Formats: sequence, C-alpha cells, structure tokens
Amino acid sequence: MSFPFPPIAAARGAIVLAALAALSGCNSLLNEGTGAAAGIAGTAIANQVTDNATVATGIGLGVQAGAKAALAYAQRKTRGEEQDAIAMAAGPLAVGKVAGWQVRHQLPIESDAQGQVTVSRLIGGVDLECKEVVFSIDTPADQAGAPPAREFYVTTVCRDGEHWRWASAEPATARWGSLQ
Repeated sequence: MSFPFPPIAAARGAIVLAALAALSGCNSLLNEGTGAAAGIAGTAIANQVTDNATVATGIGLGVQAGAKAALAYAQRKTRGEEQDAIAMAAGPLAVGKVAGWQVRHQLPIESDAQGQVTVSRLIGGVDLECKEVVFSIDTPADQAGAPPAREFYVTTVCRDGEHWRWASAEPATARWGSLQ
C-alpha cells in the first residue's frame, strides 16, 4: 500500500495541523491534534521505510509517543513559567500585601496568564524561608468593562538564594519529572 502523497508533504501537513492546534490554546484539541499529526507523519515515514505492517505500526507508535512527550514537555514548561512569575511576584511581599503577576509564554500553546498574589503567612526557620501564598488566575471578561473571571489557589514559595521558587509538588516542578 502506498501513501497518496509524498512523505515530505505529509510531514508538512502534520506540522501545520499541530501548529493550528497549538494556536487554538484548547488543550483537548491540542492533545488530539498532536496525536493525529503524529499519526499522519508516522504513516508517511513508515510507508517509505517498509511494507511490513508490524514495523510500520512500531514506527507510527514511536512517532506518536515522541510527539506526545514533546507536547507534555511544552505544557510543563508553560506551567513552570507561570509558577516562576507567581513566585517572583510573591517573594518581596510582606504578609497581607498584594501584587500583580503576569507571564508571556515562550511557547504559544496556552494563553498568556495574569493575576494577583498575596502572602498569607510566613513558614520556615533559619535558612529555610518560605511563604504560603494565595494567588488568582484572571481570565479577561468576554464583555468590555466587565471584571475578569478569577480562580483562586494556594501554594508555597521558598527562597533559593536570591530567587523565590515554587515549592509545591505540581506537574511543572522539575524534581518529579516524568512521575507527574
């Protein structure tokens, strides 16, 4: 069985599909689009390499797994950018003070984010300075002049030398890696 168009064209089509899904910002479309694009690219590659169905299936699954791993990495990076922005905004605050935070994502797989953060209490001791913080993620309103939709969360940030870092074991926390 031969593929109806050259593998280069199929790969380009897969990349375009993934890019369109990425620009949408919709996680379910992004996840499914990545899988579909990888399937198309994997089929194009497999058809040029072998006629053996088992080998072709292995190639397709490998391409799809690689694409999904790349997407998961990009999503963790995006979450990490948000967490770093919140930690940096919360670091210099005293208990009860409020500051704004925002992030412009390097990878456009999700919308840029913003909100406010406040320190609710200090935690730790000598050489272990941490803060419990409450933060919002503000989604702009659909109508002009309306207040943003807000979601609130609680986390902990800790000082690491000159920097404040996210201290909760969330998916973007580098320590846990693929265990998330």
